[in-house]
This record gives sequence, C-alpha cells and structure tokens, in this order.
Amino acid sequence: MYLLSHSVGCLPKNAEQTLTQRYLNPWQQQGGDAWPKWLGIIDDFCAELGKIIGADGKDICPQSNVSSGLTKYLQALPLNPSKNVILMHASAFPSMGFVAQALTQAGYEFELIVEQHSPRDLQQWRSQISDRTAAVLITHVHSNTGVLSPVAEISALAHAKQAKVIVDVAQSIGVVPVDVVAWQADCVLGSCVKWLCGGPGAGFMWLEPSQIEALKPLDVGWFSHANPFEFDIEHFVYAYNAKRFWGGTPSIAPFATALGSLQQINQIGVAQIAKHNRQLRQKVYQAAEPLLLSQHDLEQQGGTLCLDFKPAAMQAFVEDLTSFGAYYDRRSSILRLSLHIYNTAQQATQLVDCLRKLRL
Repeated sequence: MYLLSHSVGCLPKNAEQTLTQRYLNPWQQQGGDAWPKWLGIIDDFCAELGKIIGADGKDICPQSNVSSGLTKYLQALPLNPSKNVILMHASAFPSMGFVAQALTQAGYEFELIVEQHSPRDLQQWRSQISDRTAAVLITHVHSNTGVLSPVAEISALAHAKQAKVIVDVAQSIGVVPVDVVAWQADCVLGSCVKWLCGGPGAGFMWLEPSQIEALKPLDVGWFSHANPFEFDIEHFVYAYNAKRFWGGTPSIAPFATALGSLQQINQIGVAQIAKHNRQLRQKVYQAAEPLLLSQHDLEQQGGTLCLDFKPAAMQAFVEDLTSFGAYYDRRSSILRLSLHIYNTAQQATQLVDCLRKLRL
C-alpha cells in the first residue's frame, strides 16, 4: 500500500513511454539534431501545466527545483533598503527559509510568523505585513501539518502593502485545485515530484504576465535570451516571457518524464483526484479521530492526513502498517498518510479496520 504521494508520487506508465519516445529515441536516432524535438517537450510541459494552474504556458518557466526558482525571483526584484523584508510562516518548508536567509547577504531581511500562530491566522499576517515587507511567501499546503493556507486572503493583505506574493504549491498541486489568477499571485513555484507524479527535477515558476518585463533575473544564460541562437556575446536581450528565468543549456529528461504524468493528471482531472482523496481521507480520519491528541478540520487541510496519534496508538498503528508493507513516513510526532487516485477504497477500509481494532 503506497501512502507517500506527499513525498514522491508513483510513476505512471505513460511517463516512461514519453521519456523513451520523445527524449531517448530522438537522442539515439538524431544526436545533436534532436534539440528541436526536445524543446517541443518543454513547450508541451508548460502547456499541460498551464491547464492545471489556470495559466498560459508562456508564463511558465521550467526550474530545477522550488528553492532555485525562489532565489531567482527574489534576486530579480529591485531591492529597496526601506522595503526589504521577506516574510513567511515558520512552518514553511525549511528550504524556503534557507533561501531567504542567504539573501540577507544581498540586503534583504528575513522574518517569520512563529508556529504558535496558525498559517490560517489572517490577523497575524495582517499585523506582520508592513510597509517594509517586500515579499510574502505563502505555503499553499504545509508539509508537516497539512494545513491549507487561505492564499487569496493573504495575497490581498500583502498587496495592500505593495508586497509581492509568492506561493509555494509543491505540496498541493495535483490534489488541491490551484488557480493562480484567482489568487492574484505574482509568482507561483512548484514541483512535479509529489502529487503530480512527475519525478524530481521538473520544477516550475509561473509569473504574473504583466510584471514579467520589469523582472531582471541575474542567473541567466543563452536560454534566457529573446533569441537563444543569435550567438552574439555582446548583445543580450531578455526573453519577452517567463523564459527569461530559464538560464543556460536546459535539462530535458525530467520534463519529458513529467510531461507524461501531467497528461495523465489532466486526463483524470484534478477535481476528480481531489474528490477521491477527500472521500478516502474522511473515511480514514473518522476512524483515527478518537486516537488522536487533537482534532482536525479536513476542509482546512490539503491532501495528506497528518495525524498526531497518542503514543500507544502511534506505536501499534505503525506496527500494523509495517506488517502489511505500507509505505508511509513520520515527521516528529506526526504520521503522514497520502491517498492518491491510485489508492483504492479497499485500502482505505484496511486502514480503518486497523484503527478500529486499536480502539477496542
């Protein structure tokens, strides 16, 4: 039983096929002449991803990972010494905080909303977003708690102080609907490794199209050029779309793999995946609730069950999971279980039976 989609999603069969047919075969058959076909993979990747987030593919730029994308975006903003604070919640993925800390060397300041305040606490966001805030990083779904942030509401608070809004969707995209336009975000960063089942290496950055021209990334290369094949070392012009953030010679294989996965996700539909996940999650949670240290509102959670079992129940349930070969993980006192479209009602029932046995 695979319950680790919050870590790495399962490999779809057509992802392997896409990698072979569109990346490996052209390489084998054409060598260096495969580049036009390879670049077509990137175009299709961005188009498929655009369907999932409600965006135009030209406003999406491939990235190796979320952290790299965040660094590039923040470095591309004009730095104002009197408006230089990067704000995020303390339960954001640590890698995001590492980026912000490193950029203090460039003149930014880094502030956290402490964990005692929920990421859903709008009053706390309101009190900490100030005229000095340059950018607010919102984690759509928090990896260790499952908490779903009210992105649109936080975005409005940030924009009221003329701060940029950056949203990390790595833990949500593919199981929770994402609408970058409704959020009024300035930048959305994500990865295909989790619920999108695309494997590591296929990260992405979406940029609000009206703002792209004002962004001047420092980490550039020939594929950041408006005409990558001009080959004039004295003449650089930023690409007129999000690809100005692309950089040097691009990696293709991760995006070929992810393309097949995105096509599969779009065929199923994120709404259908979310519905299936919600049904199984509710079923398991109801059985687990009496064994937990605290209650959870599943409407305020992402796709992962983050369960804080009482110690005795935790030990017994983990032993049961291990006995039937389940894949799961723990973060401190939290047990994380993710039920994707490939998880069945029968598997959820098996989990429920184990939990009910512990309640006897």
